[in-house]
Amino acid sequence: MEDVHERELVERCRSGDERAFQELVDRHKDLVFALIARTVQDRSRAEDLAQDVFLRIHRGLPYFRGEARLSTWIYRIVANVCLQDHGRAPRNSPIDEARTAKAVSVADRQFTDLEVRDRLEKAIARLPANYRLLVAAHYLRGVKYEELAEALQLPLGTVKTQLYRAKQQLRRLLETDLR
Repeated sequence: MEDVHERELVERCRSGDERAFQELVDRHKDLVFALIARTVQDRSRAEDLAQDVFLRIHRGLPYFRGEARLSTWIYRIVANVCLQDHGRAPRNSPIDEARTAKAVSVADRQFTDLEVRDRLEKAIARLPANYRLLVAAHYLRGVKYEELAEALQLPLGTVKTQLYRAKQQLRRLLETDLR
C-alpha cells in the first residue's frame, strides 16, 4: 500500500468510516493471523488474539502518528499481543491433524512435503515465543529486518542476532527429531 493511500485510509478510519476500517482489516488480516498462528498453535485462540489485535488497532488509530509505516505499527501490536498471551495460554496445543489425515491419500511426494512442513511447524512451536514471532514474520512472511527492528523497537543487530539464534535452535530441534 503506497504511503499516500495508507495515510488517507488511516484518516478515513479516524473520522469513523467503518468501510475504511474494514478495508484496513482486509488488507492486513492474512498477515496478522499468519503471524499469530505461528506463535499460538490453537486455531481458536489464534482467532481470539487476531480479534484482539484488530480491536487494539481500532482503538489505537487516533494515536497512530504515522512516523512508521502502518504495517510496522501493526507488527508491533501483534508482537505485544502474542508476548502478553505467552504466559496465559497453554503452549502444547495439537498441530492441525486434519492435514496429516488428508496426506495419507495423496502422492508420496506430497506426503513427504507434508511431513516436512509438520516437523517444521512442530519445531517452530517449540521455540521461545519471541523467536517464533521473528521466524514467522521474517522467514515465512518476508518481513524485512529493518521493519522488524522498528516494530519491535530493537536495534537492527539484535533482530539479526535473534533470528540467527532462532534459526540455529530450529536446526538443532530438527536434527534432534531425526535421531
